Amino acid sequence: MAVEKTSDILFNTIDVTMKKYRQLIQQSLVAHNVDITIDQWMVLNAFNDAPDATQQQIANTINKDYASVTRMIELLVQKKLLKRTAHATDRRRFNLAITNQAANLLKELQPVMKANRKVALKGIKSQDVEHLNNLLIKIINNCEQ
Repeated sequence: MAVEKTSDILFNTIDVTMKKYRQLIQQSLVAHNVDITIDQWMVLNAFNDAPDATQQQIANTINKDYASVTRMIELLVQKKLLKRTAHATDRRRFNLAITNQAANLLKELQPVMKANRKVALKGIKSQDVEHLNNLLIKIINNCEQ
């Protein structure tokens, strides 16, 4: 039996797709003079969606490891896009919240992110996108069993 070519493996194609899409987004952020990465945007967006989320919940939401999220949060605090305050009952924990500057940035970037999705999905019917999403969810569920 012949060995599969890497380029013929579906999961390689998915990986390449995500890398290309992330490159598209990062180029777009740079073109709009935004000094954050796509991963930092994802952290901000996740906190915007769930203001009371813990750092571990944010890591799970954006599918990143805890240590990476810790580093991103530190950078976002330095950039004054996240505000860190002491937790009321646990001195080992902090409360994190997006700043007004971050909220404005997320609003400003919303049409940019939609435009990126539009570019990436050009020529693909909405029902095909929905079907692909459903298939990917099935693959995720299969891998979690």
